[in-house]
Amino acid sequence: MTHTQLTLTHARTSDSGALLTVAGEIDMSNSGTLADAIDGVPGPVVVDLTEVEYLDSAGLNVLFARADRIELITGPLLERVLTVSGLTRLVTVRSV
Repeated sequence: MTHTQLTLTHARTSDSGALLTVAGEIDMSNSGTLADAIDGVPGPVVVDLTEVEYLDSAGLNVLFARADRIELITGPLLERVLTVSGLTRLVTVRSV
């Protein structure tokens, strides 16, 4: 199986929280990498998805499974997917 391009960058926020910036495509081939990146950070994590071009059900499952400890930043492209999936009812989603 070929892996699609996914870039993950960790940073600390000004309030000592964690920020995970995600770019590229999230699908079955790399959703485990996203899960490991979120799980590798203790406490709450802000996940910036504004540079994500594609998100499939495997990626959504990763986010749903961690809904109790993530907050999402997204652009208009993914906002509709997150809303239709119901994730916006479980997670704070900020649009840019």
